[in-house]
Amino acid sequence: MRVLQEQEFERLGSARTIRVDVRVVAATNLNLAQMVRERTFREDLYYRLNVFPIGLPALRERQEDIPQLVWHFVRMFGRRMNKHIQIIPDASMEAITGHEWPGNIRELQNVIERAMIMSSGPVLHLPHTSLPSVGERAHPGVARTLNEAQRDHILEVIRQSGGVIGGSAGAAARLGMPRTTLISRMRKLGIGQA
Repeated sequence: MRVLQEQEFERLGSARTIRVDVRVVAATNLNLAQMVRERTFREDLYYRLNVFPIGLPALRERQEDIPQLVWHFVRMFGRRMNKHIQIIPDASMEAITGHEWPGNIRELQNVIERAMIMSSGPVLHLPHTSLPSVGERAHPGVARTLNEAQRDHILEVIRQSGGVIGGSAGAAARLGMPRTTLISRMRKLGIGQA
């Protein structure tokens, strides 16, 4: 407290005062003013820290920024991992943009790093366990198996691809996997080909 207020302190056991010339930057995702009212955060510390507050909205409140952030992290991790991602499937970007992001930017960064690790080739492969699907968010009390979520996702991508499995605009390319792998997975999940 004294360092913040007076910019000086004494080391433990010393009588010599040490002056400091520092600027303290503090960040939190908590509502400190409300915590002060509830008496769960020290009022004197709050007023010493609250010199020049900068409020940033949560990531879920600025969804229009998410695609740019995704591409930023893809490029950043691409340089580190020597990978060259050129395509992010529409379904993956929709899932990313629609997510609530309780962990804000750090959570997004971790999800993209995980996807980069799992991806090979030019398509970003978003692991099915990274984000809850739209159906899971709409019905949070309903538990689904991984196979059910995977089946629903594959069916949706096939629908978006107009029923086309192979080729550059087919479901397999959108999912970031070989056509034969997708067909094998479809058989396993009981998805018939049209």
